[in-house]
Amino acid sequence: MNARVADDERWLARVLIAPAMIYIGAVIGVPFFLAIWFSVSDVTVSSTAGHFVGLENFRAQIEDPTFRAALGNTFLFAFLSQAIVIVLSSILGIALQKNFRGKWFVRLLILLPWVAPVSLGSIGWLWMLDSIYSVINWVAMHWFHVCGALGQVSCPVWLGEPRLAMTSIVAVQVWRTLPLATVILLGGLTSIPQDIHDAAAIDGAGFFRTLFQITIPLVLPIMLVAVLFGFVFAFTDMIVVWVLTRGGPYDTTQVLASLAFFKGIDGGDLAGASAVALFLMPVLAAAAILILRLARRAEVV
Repeated sequence: MNARVADDERWLARVLIAPAMIYIGAVIGVPFFLAIWFSVSDVTVSSTAGHFVGLENFRAQIEDPTFRAALGNTFLFAFLSQAIVIVLSSILGIALQKNFRGKWFVRLLILLPWVAPVSLGSIGWLWMLDSIYSVINWVAMHWFHVCGALGQVSCPVWLGEPRLAMTSIVAVQVWRTLPLATVILLGGLTSIPQDIHDAAAIDGAGFFRTLFQITIPLVLPIMLVAVLFGFVFAFTDMIVVWVLTRGGPYDTTQVLASLAFFKGIDGGDLAGASAVALFLMPVLAAAAILILRLARRAEVV
């Protein structure tokens, strides 16, 4: 029987992939289905023997003003950060294609935010954006004299004012996800044959014409994949918000991931937290399918 399995490619492939599938099912599948059960029950931290309540948890969350504010903040946080990431990563990718001195050092600096633990990086930003010990405010005051000089204008409280707090977490999210998008786009840019750029230069095409008519259309499938990864990270990750603002001030930076954490861990409402966490799952699944289909249609054969 073992010899038959080893000789049959289909059975051998199933046997070899079985450990990975079992691992994925245990690590991802079990918590996922458990969260689905929690979201349609009345489970709490003190009482895990819940009863089926249907969609009551989802209805309660939709009626909650904090949830609606977190939903709007989530979309604002994700779309704004990823729009900036795509623009900056495109600029960096095109710039890194050129040969210049110190190119390896620039690549190292770009990759550092992705290599460093996100929690450690967020703690560093927490210090830099601190209302008292902010190095950004210190530089602005002592070098550029734009705030705090002679007590005339106070320095901004980056994490204490609603608009500045949202700007701060968006900036840190851009700093964190920019390296991945840059690497993905750089891989797509380097895959474009040099003959195409040479032919465009012979035909008299300038930089912007080459960029919008050749480079972007050819790299668009790779760019859509980078957008997909960025949106998944922005919609599902809560570390930046949790470390910097914890959803404040007054829930103006609260996102769905952090709200689910506070409801489930701090509040003990496992059912409500599961409903919040699963609320955007259909939206993200539909967005992933749409983006992958667009990327497939944008491929140049």
